[in-house]
Amino acid sequence: MAIIAPDIGIDLGTSNTLVHVRKKGVQINEPTLLIVTGSEKRTIKAIGQDALALVGRTSAGDVAIRPLQDGTVKDFDLTEIILRYFIRKAIGVSHLVKPRVYITVPSRISPVEKRVIREAAASAGARKNAIHLIDKPFASALGSGLPVFEPEGSMVVDIGGGTTEVAVIALGGIVLSRSIPHGGIKMDNVIIDLIKHEHNMLIGDRMAEDIKIDWGSALPSSDERKVVVRGRDLITGLPQTAEIASSRFYAALQEPCQKILDTIREILDKTPPELCSDILRKGIFLVGGGSQLYGLDRFLASELNLPITLAKDPMMTAVNGVGTMAEHSELLQKLIRSNFLRDDNA
Repeated sequence: MAIIAPDIGIDLGTSNTLVHVRKKGVQINEPTLLIVTGSEKRTIKAIGQDALALVGRTSAGDVAIRPLQDGTVKDFDLTEIILRYFIRKAIGVSHLVKPRVYITVPSRISPVEKRVIREAAASAGARKNAIHLIDKPFASALGSGLPVFEPEGSMVVDIGGGTTEVAVIALGGIVLSRSIPHGGIKMDNVIIDLIKHEHNMLIGDRMAEDIKIDWGSALPSSDERKVVVRGRDLITGLPQTAEIASSRFYAALQEPCQKILDTIREILDKTPPELCSDILRKGIFLVGGGSQLYGLDRFLASELNLPITLAKDPMMTAVNGVGTMAEHSELLQKLIRSNFLRDDNA
């Protein structure tokens, strides 16, 4: 039995949670999702990958819940439960000394939300005085290999499940940042709304995500296709099939793509000239699962007239960043000296 638990890095996302264990790498990559039954006294039926397999196939009274929404904790108890589940699954429970934990959080998180996440992590089995909250754009930049501690600017656009965060990073800190509630889930929702309003048909979240991956695009396509979509008729309640032109999904996805573009422009407009010159030279780095929308990098490049680099494995950048922190604890002092690590107990 190991006496001291290994340090761990947790990318706690709206859609997925990833856990990096020191000297072992990423051990968990599962949906931040629970299947819950009951209202007054709730019972957990499934968590993570097991919960995803049951979505849309549960009995009456069972509800699929994401305890984090739009980058904030909406349900403290379920957040604690899911954190405990993932921590124990990653490192077990037989440790006398609890683990030091690094957790990604949105860059504009409030003191109250910080306290909620710390309390949930402590209740889930983390060492109470060793819970470090790392801004997600910074973690993504570190995990992408960008020179985050150097006196040069780097711009990161992190498109997650619930939020998109745009940040300019230099000298170990975030110079400017903005977070908006437009991410991968918003893209799924606009597809659901399109089919609901134009075809009176309801589809599930998983089918919407599959359509986004297979047919969604940030750029118009000259190759028009008919996509067969299956769902439930909102009038009769019976199963229904519809053929939808692929261009309709492009049209629906223009709203979230434009919101992301507007946010990048807003941050660029406020960035100091010296850092702007660095960004002009290096370009913008796209990370996060939502950045994989087909053509999004080319759409942004054409609109901004700047180089856009899509990370090799966009979903892994943030967990690689907190994983680097777990592997090299001396980096903590650099962050404290830069006044970036907001690790007070407020």
